[in-house]
Amino acid sequence: MKREITADWIDGLAFEADLDGYKVTIDGPEESGGKNRGARPKPFMLLALAGCTGMDVVSILKKMKVNIEGLNIKVEGDMEDEIPKAFLSMHVIYTFKGKELPLDKLEKAVELSKEKYCGVSAVLKKAIPITYEIKTESK
Repeated sequence: MKREITADWIDGLAFEADLDGYKVTIDGPEESGGKNRGARPKPFMLLALAGCTGMDVVSILKKMKVNIEGLNIKVEGDMEDEIPKAFLSMHVIYTFKGKELPLDKLEKAVELSKEKYCGVSAVLKKAIPITYEIKTESK
């Protein structure tokens, strides 16, 4: 299976891409020559990880018959100070919301995503360390 995207240059530092039928614009800040018309490229790596693992975890918990009332995923990325300012590590924080949430099943769902299902983390963890944390909030 092969996936591809194309990004069309608009002007300055801006590009527009079609991702699964959705238009996405990336651009740089004005001080770098952009016009600030879209998100920067590197945060999409954090978003890709959050979305991939989140979809996995929600699907796994549904199969486990665990009812969550909410899920917030925060991905923190530590970056180099010097160019190319690459990510050095990422930390994923899952905050599950609900009543009487079974911690063992939440941990199992996160573990399955991390080790088996999430293609984004599979690629990223070859390059940088990724750590995980689980929090719960009662509703």
